[in-house]
Amino acid sequence: MRAVLETRRKAAAVRVEELEAELERVRADLAEAEEVLALRTVGLEQYLEALAEEEEPAETVVGPSPMKPVGPRRAVPHRRNAAGVEDLSVDYQAVMAAATKAGDDGLGARRAAVVLGWDSASASRVEGARARLKRLVERGWLVEAKPGRFTLPAEQRIDEAVRPGGGS
Repeated sequence: MRAVLETRRKAAAVRVEELEAELERVRADLAEAEEVLALRTVGLEQYLEALAEEEEPAETVVGPSPMKPVGPRRAVPHRRNAAGVEDLSVDYQAVMAAATKAGDDGLGARRAAVVLGWDSASASRVEGARARLKRLVERGWLVEAKPGRFTLPAEQRIDEAVRPGGGS
């Protein structure tokens, strides 16, 4: 009886080792697939933005640009062309509110993923949030004073501090 039990224990141990090796392989495949997904998501967003920019009519009017752009609405308009944060989509408004709340410490990509309601443990989701933060930097809404830490531009922080009610 002892020999039978020992044989079964060894077989179970071998099976556990096989499954652990397979689990590691699947985790590596998952991480690679998440990275590819994140890159392709960012690439698609950039492609769609480029298409939207191509479709925008050329400005021929001399003088200040209108507050609201004419033509297709960009996901993130340039700060100088927007009346305010309300011109941003709901997701970007939430990210801007979190950046305001973060103050001088700045908002990180992992926290931005949480604000967007995404799984902050997923590398692809964190990279997607980072891409959105970088887009806000490109459009003048945020600055990246320290690598990976996104804050409001200095002049906007002063406006928020001076405005009654703390700028909410």
